[in-house]
Amino acid sequence: MNIHLTALIRCKPGHTAQFKSLLKALVNASNEEEACLKYELYQTASDDCQFIFQETWKDQKGLDLHNQQPHLLGFLKSAEALMDGNVLVYSTNRLY
Repeated sequence: MNIHLTALIRCKPGHTAQFKSLLKALVNASNEEEACLKYELYQTASDDCQFIFQETWKDQKGLDLHNQQPHLLGFLKSAEALMDGNVLVYSTNRLY
């Protein structure tokens, strides 16, 4: 069964360019994972510090493996000082 996630992440004002560079590397590496069906990143039109991930994983095992990947753990460590608050992750069910 596919796993669908929406994740919200913010950076501190004045750090958007640096943060986007880290996000780009994360997206590129995550999309290479075997269990990744979709890993897309959006930036809100009204707030350049707010980013939204739309993710689809093949199964829970694949998501669990993603959460242990060096590129994700490295991103979280590198981005920690740039982040404004915690990452909010929502597990969702597609309706239509």
